[in-house]
Amino acid sequence: MTSLLECAVAISVDNLGEAHRMLLELTQTASPYGPSCAERVVAYFAKAMASRVINSWLGICNPLINHKSVHSSLQVFNNISPFIKFAHFTSNQAILEAFHHHPRVHIIDVDIMQGLQWPALFHILATRPEGPPHVRLTGMGTTSRDLLAETGKQLSSFAKRLGLPFEFQPIAQKFGDIDATTLQLRGGEALAVHWLQHSLYDATGPDWKTMRLLQQISPRVITLVEQDMAHGGSFLDRFVGSLHYYSTMFDSLGAFLPSDDQSRHTVEHGFLYREINNVLAIGGPARSGEDKLKQWRSELGRNGFAQVAMSQNAMAQAQLILNMFPPAHGYTLAQSDGTLRLGWKDTSLSTASAWTGHAYR
Repeated sequence: MTSLLECAVAISVDNLGEAHRMLLELTQTASPYGPSCAERVVAYFAKAMASRVINSWLGICNPLINHKSVHSSLQVFNNISPFIKFAHFTSNQAILEAFHHHPRVHIIDVDIMQGLQWPALFHILATRPEGPPHVRLTGMGTTSRDLLAETGKQLSSFAKRLGLPFEFQPIAQKFGDIDATTLQLRGGEALAVHWLQHSLYDATGPDWKTMRLLQQISPRVITLVEQDMAHGGSFLDRFVGSLHYYSTMFDSLGAFLPSDDQSRHTVEHGFLYREINNVLAIGGPARSGEDKLKQWRSELGRNGFAQVAMSQNAMAQAQLILNMFPPAHGYTLAQSDGTLRLGWKDTSLSTASAWTGHAYR
């Protein structure tokens, strides 16, 4: 770990030759298949930092994203870890409560991917005592319009089987790159915006534009799931924060999966490494021209939104998810200031919070 930190310092001061020399040593001594979590973390961080050095020399930093491969890795992650289920079920509960007694509802998912979250919510909405609402779902993403349309087709088929009135609107753009008219908002609809944040790629565009659009449309509820890791700041700041975050994440997987487990390798290589590479080799103001906000929860509070405390029902949903994993695995759940936190051995890794626009206070 000491050599890795020294290499990060060299990169931060643009001493790329020295960084390259150290990275050659690191990549020869650390393997992503190693028996210890620390060795695997060093291997993946060294690989990402080597990409950064090469990108700096060649002047490129925007690789193509294989969305199908990413989605496949995320499905495996969902099967062996509670983090995605935590995001889905706590957010669904907050949206359900915000939609209470509303006959027409509209959900904007700023990065829908395969839409795995929504069938569970559809099922609850379809069985509401007051009758099912008319549901409109706007699915956004940087993937192709064809993939978005396929997601919409599957969700439409599921809604039809439930007898749930449903419309799907695909928008193959980033949330921060559009204006309010693109969303085709309608009067009389209760509006929810859902944002499950990740570090795989920039899903929303410039943060200031994303915030401006949220202020313009003023949703009844914003459900925000954040990685408990600062995304802004200098390269060295991002390195230190991400090293702590991903070391803990790797430890959580290594605690109950053997080193040769295929699912574990799929998640580490196909998901966690992609995030590490994006944070260290692609992200940052020097490359994107934009400095990302470090924590959206505090920024929403400063920009006119009010936090809605996560309910006891949301806490119960999160606890049910954790009950799927033996206590010995070390996952922890806490609630503070209306925010739910999921972590591993008391290190917070994911937070879920809900917010509302000024019109609904």
